[in-house]
Amino acid sequence: MGSEAAPSWLETHWARPLHLALTFALALLLLQAGKLYLRRQELLRALRPFPGPPAHWLYGNQREFYMEKELQQFDMLVEKYPCAFPRWFGAFQVFLNIYDPEYAKILLNRRDPKISLEYKFVVPWIGKGLLSLEGKKWYQHRHLLTPAFHCSILKPYVQVMNDSVCRMLDTWRKFSTQDSSMDICEPICLMTLESIMKCAFNDQTNSQTESFSINYLSTVTKLSELIFHRLQNYLLHNDLVYSWSSQGQEFQALCQIAHQYPAKIIQERREALKNDSEQDKIGKKKYLDFLDVLLCAKSENGEGLSNEELEAELNTFVFGGLDTTASSLSWLLYCMAMNPEHQRQCREEIRGILKQGDTITWNHLDQMPYSTMCIKEALRLYPPGITIARELGKPITFPDGRSLPAGMIVVLNIWALHHNPAIWENPQVFDPQRFSQENSLKRHSYAFLPFSAGHRDCIGQQYAIMELKVGLALTLLRFELEPDPEKTPIPMPHLVLRSKNGIHLYLKPFH
Repeated sequence: MGSEAAPSWLETHWARPLHLALTFALALLLLQAGKLYLRRQELLRALRPFPGPPAHWLYGNQREFYMEKELQQFDMLVEKYPCAFPRWFGAFQVFLNIYDPEYAKILLNRRDPKISLEYKFVVPWIGKGLLSLEGKKWYQHRHLLTPAFHCSILKPYVQVMNDSVCRMLDTWRKFSTQDSSMDICEPICLMTLESIMKCAFNDQTNSQTESFSINYLSTVTKLSELIFHRLQNYLLHNDLVYSWSSQGQEFQALCQIAHQYPAKIIQERREALKNDSEQDKIGKKKYLDFLDVLLCAKSENGEGLSNEELEAELNTFVFGGLDTTASSLSWLLYCMAMNPEHQRQCREEIRGILKQGDTITWNHLDQMPYSTMCIKEALRLYPPGITIARELGKPITFPDGRSLPAGMIVVLNIWALHHNPAIWENPQVFDPQRFSQENSLKRHSYAFLPFSAGHRDCIGQQYAIMELKVGLALTLLRFELEPDPEKTPIPMPHLVLRSKNGIHLYLKPFH
């Protein structure tokens, strides 16, 4: 009988290293699987005190929260799970959503860092400014930027906003008809961009018609969409994968375009300031723009901001103020259209201080108490920023005794907070009287947070409220607003609250 052939030298030579390599790879795989298993068990233990909607072991809650119905889902879950519930993003990532005023107060008065992921994606565009900085550097920039939002600086901006809003309304008058509704979102974005460009750079072009500004707006809008898309796609969270993807390459190209304008303005302003005569001109300007204030700002040791830091803060001002203010004004006008009685009362109040064609001034802004209540109620129903996230630097204990360890991510869900029936009676109803002086004194100070709170509250909130008052007053003097029942807006979470299908209103001019 013949015997089997012995293995060749080549087979023996390659089999042993290959076997070792496979064994090593398998060991690494098992080690990683063990780490992930322990990580999941750790998360499950930490969140045991916080019941929530059932989550699939692999997909988490992703199938329950799809974008078009996400906000409505929160409205229902808030009633079922008081104060907080966990939301799983896959098997190994989970956020604790909170929507109780006492929970919010504790979280926002701590010094926990913002979650790095979202801001890491934004930094290539806006740079390291007030929005993304942490620690000592953040305090330094906050101190230097605070004078830029003093009332003495903001006061002349009212005229800037007045001019921009009037230009938008002139266009609306030309194109509005009784037969068709108009999507107000894009023209409001262009108007807001024009105001910001003038307040930030003293740019005197008519940004609502100039091709540059329209292109700049499309660039900024596309950048926001790409960042949001990346946040939703976990495969693209990896920097290397994203840099090779078509979205990543498009993002890098758009960032270069977005950087060109502020960098050019900063360089020109620096060159101009080298001349003493030009420095004197700053004091004689009709108004100081945001860049003027930043160029003059000095720390205690006499140091100013570098060009890179200036550009980051200017980009942050545009990023932080453009979409949020435009979103707020669009939803405010929608609320007016949906509530004609409140629209009428606002208009009567405004007519009491302004006549058709009048210019709104700084002094008028404090003479609009009912309109201010309507603005706040619109911000409650449709807050521009949906969430505030923190990564716990140390353990936290909430008022009801439930705790979380360090390293967990807590998300303050402002939408759910503002629609929480335990805080607000009939929360879906537009009721400005919630913000009367009497009712405001009864309400928890952390129940209404459109601009956050605590040491990291929005530095530009007074600027935003100014623009909302100017926009509302001048619009209601010229137009009666009615909703389009066939095009009801669908609010969706994005970097700011948006409507999936725009906000369509009938604009009826007053003659």
